[in-house]
Amino acid sequence: MSLRWDISNKVQVLKGWVRQLFGRLTGDRRQQIAGKSDQVAGNLKQAGGKIWDAFKR
Repeated sequence: MSLRWDISNKVQVLKGWVRQLFGRLTGDRRQQIAGKSDQVAGNLKQAGGKIWDAFKR
């Protein structure tokens, strides 16, 4: 997995965390859910990249 993808996935997780926190502070349930889904998507992409790297070597 390239460094660019790795950074992109970590940024997606961070963006989700911030969005979820913003949703908690404002009481907006949709923002909380959207933030959590961004976090999960970023984490899945990171896991997929690690698996890709394991088989590539």
